[in-house]
Amino acid sequence: MKMIIAIIRPERLEPVQIELRKVLDENDTYRLTVQPVHGHGAQRGEVEYIRGQAVRPRLIPKLQLTIAVNDAYVQPAVDAIITGARTGGVGDGKVFVLPLDDVIRIRTGDRGGAAI
Repeated sequence: MKMIIAIIRPERLEPVQIELRKVLDENDTYRLTVQPVHGHGAQRGEVEYIRGQAVRPRLIPKLQLTIAVNDAYVQPAVDAIITGARTGGVGDGKVFVLPLDDVIRIRTGDRGGAAI
């Protein structure tokens, strides 16, 4: 089991979801958590003018996607995220794949891959 964390441009969420549906769709549903985040990397924010002064924001708004998948779905999910998120420009984001020791479904008590 792996935890996939992706940081993407907010406007690329729908294309990423479409691509994920193609590879992760299990009975018309897959598990995805999305949260707004702010950060910086190589991308620089747009210059804004506040009281006549040029200001470049230090933190850029992005979305963080979190998906837990069984091992067979790791590469298809990563490929789907990359396909949906890529614009070819600086600031497209990053994908992190982390080991996932255990998952417990609270409602049933299922553990491991069955709980995903």
